[in-house]
Amino acid sequence: MDGKRILLIIGGGIAAYKIPALIRLFKGAGAEVTPVLTRAGAEFTTPMAVSVLAGEAVHQDLFDISTEAEIGHIALTRNADLVVVAPATADLMAKMAHGLADDLASTLLLASNKQVLIAPAMNVRMWDHPATRRNLATLREDGILIVGPDAGAMACGEFGSGRMAEPEAIIAATQDALGAAPLRLMPQDKVAPGALAGKHIIVTSGPTHEPIDPVRYIANRSSGAQGTAIAAALRDLGAKISFVTGPASVAPPDGVDVIAVETAQQMRDAVEAALPADAAVMAAAVADWQVKNASGSKIKKDGSGTFPALDFTENPDILAWVSKLMNGRPELVVGFAAETDDVIAHATAKRLRKGCDWIVANDVSPETGIMGGAENTVTLITEDGAEDWPRMGKDEVARRLAQRMADALG
Repeated sequence: MDGKRILLIIGGGIAAYKIPALIRLFKGAGAEVTPVLTRAGAEFTTPMAVSVLAGEAVHQDLFDISTEAEIGHIALTRNADLVVVAPATADLMAKMAHGLADDLASTLLLASNKQVLIAPAMNVRMWDHPATRRNLATLREDGILIVGPDAGAMACGEFGSGRMAEPEAIIAATQDALGAAPLRLMPQDKVAPGALAGKHIIVTSGPTHEPIDPVRYIANRSSGAQGTAIAAALRDLGAKISFVTGPASVAPPDGVDVIAVETAQQMRDAVEAALPADAAVMAAAVADWQVKNASGSKIKKDGSGTFPALDFTENPDILAWVSKLMNGRPELVVGFAAETDDVIAHATAKRLRKGCDWIVANDVSPETGIMGGAENTVTLITEDGAEDWPRMGKDEVARRLAQRMADALG
């Protein structure tokens, strides 16, 4: 990015605390940064801090007589190589989508003749709101590039999609937009919003809880974040979604048919009830076993030092069952393989063994931080082989997978 000029518009969200780190990365990569701070953005980061780090004056006021005498807001956009909006709040996205221009930032965006990259950041319910989804679709149609948002814990105490992408991801997306690096983190914005209109897709998500007694259970370490993101991405492309979810820590997305379950058997029954479907994405982390002799009352310690004997039996294999249906099999069945070693070999064998069309494989070793985290590193296994995807936010994985499914389903 040596010598490239970035016009950085800083929106008013708590994620603005990441802006100093982002500016440092831009400067470290050789870029020049011209900062524009919205009135709301100044509530979360100071003009002095931004100016010192950028090495340039901060622009805030559309009616600044010292710059507007020469129509300075036009010059700002013409001198830039790329416009970056971070954080891109719901309000800023709405202004962009509807062509509003009531302050310096929105006026710059409307007057710009340069490529624009936004990094959305907002509460999960705001991100999932139909108005935001409509604005997002409009911005994509207008050619706006988008990085993130990620899923994770939020300042408001909720958990879900809406966290601004990390500065490193924004830098990588900027390099992509400037043609300085191969495509890595940019969303698949070439897909028409209605690419999956008329399609019915079943998505399973979250863990299952297999009871030992009324207060204890066996489960996998899954937040449900990836399955939730996939359901939202497919919904955004127009599909009708039957979202079968175990007890996840992530709230289900709006605009989908939610079927809440607890056990693997309940999940299998819910999937069967949701058929027929054009596709199925089996993203749930289903427990492999259930306790055959689960107790109807709480198991007590008796002071003898002995442990209760648990009799295990296998749970239904939902992925294999759906993949091998003789009648009513979905056209495309996508499984997941969470592995801790020999990821590609185990996932490739699993695809053949289960009979599904694709496997999305990932390494969930503790050191990766993927299980329950905001990012993922996956390999897509198909009959054509293994395709490695770079580490990215789970929402970005979901968007990329949704595009591939749209392509496959025609």
